[in-house]
Amino acid sequence: MSDSIKHECGIAVLRLLKPLEFYKEKYGTAFYGVNKMYLMMEKQHNRGQDGAGFASIKLDTKPGERYISRVRSIAQQPIQDIFAQINDRVNKEFIDHPEYTDDVALQKKHIPYIGEVFLGHVRYGTFGKNSVESVHPFLRQNNWMHRNLIMAGNFNMTNVKELFANLIRLGQHPKEYTDTITIMEKIGHFLDDAVSKIYKDVKKEGFSKMEASPLIAERLNVAKVLRKAAKDWDGGYAMAGLIGHGDSFVLRDPAGIRPTYYYMDDEVVAIASERPVIQTVFNVKFEDVKELEPGHAIITKKSGKVIIKKILEPLERKSCSFERIYFSRGSDAEIYQERKMLGKLLMPKVLEAIDNDTKNTVFSYIPNTAETSFYGMIETAEAALNKNKTAAILTGQRSLSAEKVTEILKERIRVEKIAIKDVKLRTFITEDSSRDDLVAHVYDVTYGVIKPNDNLVIIDDSIVRGTTLKKSILKILDRLNPKKIVVVSSAPQIRYPDCYGIDMANLESLVAFRAALELLKEANKFDIVKDVYDKCIEQTELEDVYVQNFVKEIYDPFTDEQISDKIGELLSPENIKAEVKIIFQSVENLHKACPEHLGDWYFTGNYPTVGGNRVVNRAFINFYEGNKERAY
Repeated sequence: MSDSIKHECGIAVLRLLKPLEFYKEKYGTAFYGVNKMYLMMEKQHNRGQDGAGFASIKLDTKPGERYISRVRSIAQQPIQDIFAQINDRVNKEFIDHPEYTDDVALQKKHIPYIGEVFLGHVRYGTFGKNSVESVHPFLRQNNWMHRNLIMAGNFNMTNVKELFANLIRLGQHPKEYTDTITIMEKIGHFLDDAVSKIYKDVKKEGFSKMEASPLIAERLNVAKVLRKAAKDWDGGYAMAGLIGHGDSFVLRDPAGIRPTYYYMDDEVVAIASERPVIQTVFNVKFEDVKELEPGHAIITKKSGKVIIKKILEPLERKSCSFERIYFSRGSDAEIYQERKMLGKLLMPKVLEAIDNDTKNTVFSYIPNTAETSFYGMIETAEAALNKNKTAAILTGQRSLSAEKVTEILKERIRVEKIAIKDVKLRTFITEDSSRDDLVAHVYDVTYGVIKPNDNLVIIDDSIVRGTTLKKSILKILDRLNPKKIVVVSSAPQIRYPDCYGIDMANLESLVAFRAALELLKEANKFDIVKDVYDKCIEQTELEDVYVQNFVKEIYDPFTDEQISDKIGELLSPENIKAEVKIIFQSVENLHKACPEHLGDWYFTGNYPTVGGNRVVNRAFINFYEGNKERAY
């Protein structure tokens, strides 16, 4: 994506189902789980590069022995930094205590990070904060093993204010006003409550305080705790947690907005945000990795028993299509095919834009996630060209010479690598004029392949703000002197903010919104903006379930093509020589390409939870009032 979007996260949960001695004997190391966690986190590096965290729990430790370890980092390469710290600590222990080398029991007793239950997290910094204290996993500590809670997630809640107020009503005093702390404390409250009740029960049954501990672990109903904690949540989430005695869980939101996949056999239970992560790390087949159903939790008890329970009633399935277009790894078999189909479905519009002149057109893409859609686009272009070749040969029949037939067959779709991203370049200066000059050099171009009468078609996975397109890409593409530049977005126009975990929090930064405002001005319909503002204000005191998305009225007077053309005008740099045309995917074709993943609120304004409409209206109020605060 030419416009960098952050705010997506990845989770990794691993539970070893055998004693550590088993992994030492079979795989040569009792650190099998730590090694697999490194791979699971590194394979999700695409989901977060600003921070990472890792936590582990040892099962069945004796009182006085440390059983929870955690390490977090915001280093430039945080995943590598974490595991370098772990490796250094482990190696130091082996150097200081050679007797640990082949003794798994001593390793488990004395060396941190080794264990049976693991939680990892990769993230981008959010809300402008990227201190190590903001990095998951978060830890809620208690001297009772069963009340220790470690949590991490890929999520965002739309109703943090309400959830925070609920905690206050419960008598709590949360240390921070963040959705992560709020969620953890809510689960922690009901966890404490459940543990206390079980303890009272076992005491009545005549068990001693020491005898109570294993019974609490056995009887704790994690699903019930989650059901009570999550009943008021509104958002998109894949929430992972470890409880001190060894139970673990991952809960997915009822609309299935955020992805969750799992695999289990007799050795491991593995859960991650992406299917190919598990496939690659554990060398298993596509069909062996299952998707966790919306509203369900996968719970692994300390005993090793795995339970999949419905926690919340599933809503209409609206799994995030933006995950498929941009964030998720393209090596996933389904995502690869979906991205190719997105490219294929765009080709009729592209051919129309270049008057079917494939002979004088060069096709390329913006690296890296647009590459797969590019392949789909080219396949369709080649099919169209072959159809034209066949028609030319059949029309000529016997009058065509062998040389002419060869000439017809020789024509190919012209594919070149035109834009090359300089990944080393960082816009480290914040002063605007200097920063703009640096942004202009983020991409390089390939010279010598474009002729003055050529069209240049270049596909990007999405156009959000359009900043890099205007300040860098179009300027440098114009240096190649094409006749026409056609920029193709494999995603539809992004018209509305996200509130479920992707960093698109305000309206005015979206180029589609700016284009609609310009069209309203030109059509003398700008009074609609005030009308929408008034309607949004009128709804501020309503319960979320009654709130409507009135921001849609900003776009209603115009066709998709009118907005696309206006975006083309807004993003065309001054003094550009080539004609610029911008083509967006249609929502209808997006649904054809991703039929099982219909979450499209950023394109349509159809939010999958009731909190979404409140957020988009608040975003519009903020825009109208010049308020730079986030809408949630």
